[in-house]
Amino acid sequence: MIRTDPRSVWAVLEDGTRYADWVVGTSSSKPVRGHWPQLGSAIGYEVRLGPLTLHNESVVRHVVPGERLELEAKAGPLGTARVAIEIRPWGDQCLVKVDEHPLRGAGGLVHNVAVEALIQIRHRAMLARLAHLVESEAAEAEERRHLGQVVAPEPDAGGARG
Repeated sequence: MIRTDPRSVWAVLEDGTRYADWVVGTSSSKPVRGHWPQLGSAIGYEVRLGPLTLHNESVVRHVVPGERLELEAKAGPLGTARVAIEIRPWGDQCLVKVDEHPLRGAGGLVHNVAVEALIQIRHRAMLARLAHLVESEAAEAEERRHLGQVVAPEPDAGGARG
């Protein structure tokens, strides 16, 4: 659960330069192909393991703006994984679900209960980072608003942006 509206969460997900702000294990990110997060677009990112730096990318394979983002995360010799992020309104908050499964390469060969447990721990940390980022920004925006100012809803009340 993230204590803000789905539009605020999507605003972070659709900003390819902020991927490393919430994805555990990445140290930097930038769009490298297409217009993120349109179908087929990609983000390049770095993963640092001690002195080793790996350059990988995630490609958008399915997108429903404001609701769902499915990526193929490429991790070099480890292979690729499908990462699906779903955003749903939940009262005045939103529910964000992440699902990840190996597609190709070594990651699929060693995928077992222990690896799945590590993935779940990583997802919890990733969702906590995303929640902190989005909730902090919402609180800052609220503080900047003038006392008594009414915020009009955006024209696309369905929450879809893109």
